[in-house]
Amino acid sequence: MSGDPISSTPRPPAAAGPAAGAAVKSRSIWLRFWSRVGASKWLLAVTVVVGLLILFGLFLGGIAVFDWSESTAFCSLCHVMKPEYTAYESSPHSRVDCGACHVGPGPIPAVQAKLANVRYLWVAPSGRYEKPIPSPITSLRPVEVVCEQCHWPEKFYDDRMLTVPRYAPDEANSLTQIKLLLKTGGGAQNAGLGRGIHWHIENPVYYIATDKQRQDIPWVQGTFNGKMTEYLSTDSKLTPEQIAGAQKRKMDCVDCHNRATHIFQQPGEALDAALAAGAIPTNLPFIKREGTNVLEKAYATEEEAAKAIAAVDDFYRTQYPAVYSNRKADVQKAVAELQSIFDKTQFPFMKVTWDTHPTNIGHTDFAGCFRCHDGKHLSQDNQAIRLECNICHSIPQVITPGKTTAALPLVTGIEPDSHKSTTWLAEHRSRFDATCANCHTTGNAGGSDNSSFCSNSACHGANWKFAGLNAPGVRPPAQPAQGRPPAIPHDLAGRDNCLTCHNPSGGIKPAPKDHAGRTNDACQGCHKPTR
Repeated sequence: MSGDPISSTPRPPAAAGPAAGAAVKSRSIWLRFWSRVGASKWLLAVTVVVGLLILFGLFLGGIAVFDWSESTAFCSLCHVMKPEYTAYESSPHSRVDCGACHVGPGPIPAVQAKLANVRYLWVAPSGRYEKPIPSPITSLRPVEVVCEQCHWPEKFYDDRMLTVPRYAPDEANSLTQIKLLLKTGGGAQNAGLGRGIHWHIENPVYYIATDKQRQDIPWVQGTFNGKMTEYLSTDSKLTPEQIAGAQKRKMDCVDCHNRATHIFQQPGEALDAALAAGAIPTNLPFIKREGTNVLEKAYATEEEAAKAIAAVDDFYRTQYPAVYSNRKADVQKAVAELQSIFDKTQFPFMKVTWDTHPTNIGHTDFAGCFRCHDGKHLSQDNQAIRLECNICHSIPQVITPGKTTAALPLVTGIEPDSHKSTTWLAEHRSRFDATCANCHTTGNAGGSDNSSFCSNSACHGANWKFAGLNAPGVRPPAQPAQGRPPAIPHDLAGRDNCLTCHNPSGGIKPAPKDHAGRTNDACQGCHKPTR
């Protein structure tokens, strides 16, 4: 009957199967649970508290995961970062997590960094990353936000003694030490400071770099005592229009400390440090030579390098059998340390060696300080960016093998006005006269036997390939000789530096004025002794 209430009530559809039945049952359980919660204030309170605790736990877990993603442990998971992580472990920042420098403080920069690096989720597994990782990293935040969270820019540091060991590649591994006072400096000018290496903190400097690694710097602008001066390298081909339109970078911490954490040490320096520390016995014959031979060679694979390093053991076994028989443990210790040095200086799979990334601290292996302080960055009035050694450190003193102290004091007193010329380092080679002996010992001037102040091997015994001492405008060019040069009326024994007595600006028998700027070698190239 159509009026039958039973027959007219809609029936629920038949269950489609076990899954549908389970879903209905699940909804029924939740409905009963929430009906009980609504009926019981205590159960409602417990449910709310438990829910909040779960949400809080998820929040804390999210923060922990986020924080871990900025840690060194996380960043070192990828084998691509092995070179950088290995260098980091022995750096001054080895207790600072990666994110502290590469991300910096604040939640928004952290999120931005994560989004910017999402691409590595597919770049790293697919191997589509650059080898080596390019430098410098242009995404770093300003040093005021990162470096200066720990380092106080206005802090002044007193001079610090630095001793550099150098072992010779001879049988005795002869030790020479170079000592100097490092003038770290810093501080504020209004406190009578603002000098030394950290002079650049107090005085704004801008520059133009023409390469990505900021090694070629043809233009510099510095402000000191309120005066702004522009300097242009004598090698520069930049036009005034190009200079006006070029991007100018303000110098900051990372322009010098560009490898403050990821330093790949030169193999020779690492080997010298290991010898000085006793990690390698210094009395193993020729260990410096053999170690240098294997460490300064580039290898295609780690296995190839390990084989070459292991061959050092064979050298002692065949060439020094008595030493090997009596000191096999020392030989094996040395080989193990050589392998350790290799593991820190070469990474063939990432095409990284000690020369891959220039470091701007110093001026021997890379241009570093000499990018600007090379003697050939000149202002319009022909003044140079100062080049003298003792702006940043004292004149190096050399302790030769067998000696225990330097022959000369590290501090040399007050400089005369002539030494304050911005081109003095280039000039001093042609302005040598008898008055120099009033302050310095001048024997074998220009030599490198360390017998006097003027024969310093730390100065004259190195090839300063990054300094432009002969740049136009810094040093006058030698003039061509006129006629037949007169012969030298004496032998050269003990008097092999012509400029000691013959100098255009003075001396016992001054040279002609047109000889200004000529070197000792140039003198002896034309003038020959008669006996």
